[in-house]
Amino acid sequence: MNFGMTTVIKNFKKDIKYELWRYKIFGITWLAYAGFYLTRSSFAVAKIGISDDPNITMSSEQMGIIDGIYLIGYAIGQFVWGYLGDKVGTRKIVLGGLTASIIAGFAMGVSSIMLAFGVFALMQGLSQSTGWAPLAKNVSNWFSLRERGVVMGWWATNYTIGGLIGAPLAGLAASYFLDWRFAFYMPAIVLLGVLALFYFIQKNKPEDVGLPTIEEYHQESVTIVQDDEPGEGSWQMTLNIIKDPMVILLGAMYFFLKPTRYAILFWGPLFVSETLGTGMAESAFINGAFFLAGPFSVLAGGYASDKLFQSRRMPYSAISMLLLAILLYFFNSLVSGGSSLVSAGVLFLIGFLIYGPDSLVSATAAVDFGTRKGASTSSGLINGMGSIGAIVGGTIPGFFKDSWGWDGVFTLMAGSVLIAGLLMITKWNALPPNNHGVKTHNQ
Repeated sequence: MNFGMTTVIKNFKKDIKYELWRYKIFGITWLAYAGFYLTRSSFAVAKIGISDDPNITMSSEQMGIIDGIYLIGYAIGQFVWGYLGDKVGTRKIVLGGLTASIIAGFAMGVSSIMLAFGVFALMQGLSQSTGWAPLAKNVSNWFSLRERGVVMGWWATNYTIGGLIGAPLAGLAASYFLDWRFAFYMPAIVLLGVLALFYFIQKNKPEDVGLPTIEEYHQESVTIVQDDEPGEGSWQMTLNIIKDPMVILLGAMYFFLKPTRYAILFWGPLFVSETLGTGMAESAFINGAFFLAGPFSVLAGGYASDKLFQSRRMPYSAISMLLLAILLYFFNSLVSGGSSLVSAGVLFLIGFLIYGPDSLVSATAAVDFGTRKGASTSSGLINGMGSIGAIVGGTIPGFFKDSWGWDGVFTLMAGSVLIAGLLMITKWNALPPNNHGVKTHNQ
């Protein structure tokens, strides 16, 4: 067995070729996941037009069922693609996922019956789930632990900006062409361009272009390296991650965190429309304030966790969740006055409180505790558990908003994020075992 202590060499010199590739990988993986949100937002916006289309009879409950089918596919896919991301690499999985997402987007646009919507929603869910875990692993291959909080903070702006662009794009297309079907067509066309760029630019790891590993480049060594350590993508590595108590707890946190984000993602435009009486485009833009807060939130979370809390991800997340629980409890009362500006402002605050913890739990901490070798598997496991929770957030509004009212829906969401925050407090000082010189307190 070979043992080595973690070291950081102070006279490190940057290599221009290596740094250029890091920028390219960061950019193309960022764009790929942002692109997924273009087709993911389509149905949320199209619901408004479908509700007014005399040729289609679809109730809120049926729309909720379609969302549930999508989320079941998304949850299953997280577990599957997370493991395969470590086994076969990011490139093949994400290229396949982008292609299938484009096809599913066009197919939902030509659908008119619930069965067709359900089939292609399942396909879209499985396609969308190819993105996060494999792409997070891709980033971990090019960026080391000591810089990952900040890097992942910037990188995780992808799904916030993707959501910010996706819903308004779908709404504008549907309004311009006076047809809700273009809420599906236009995002799929744009995603086709993203697919082409990903094909020509992306590489799985530095070794694929003749460069050393990120640890070698940064002149770092792993705290303990053993010759008999499980190989990347092996069943033993997967079992080790599945049995890791911290990974499981992160998954539980994400299970209670994610319903709120998906309730607003899938039902926010309709909520705004019903509350303010606005059309597809205006409702999408007002709801866009939720996504607008995302980039600021994930950057705040990334910098705070690295710089203020010494690479601890839970303190910032726990504080945000407790504040969010209070805001959600009073959410409907705050926006029921009928002001578009107030509604957008409250949605912005919710977005700011949720996106930082969301990115820290699902991306940064998932990679930290899953390690670079198991980054895709751990991200897939954590996101899979979160996606099961998202089924609640994505379907409950459709089934219960008429009987509970929006107040009841958001009170449930408040309770969910409160539980997430309390779980985070139990791991306030948690750090991964290989923390490059930062003292570990796994409390």
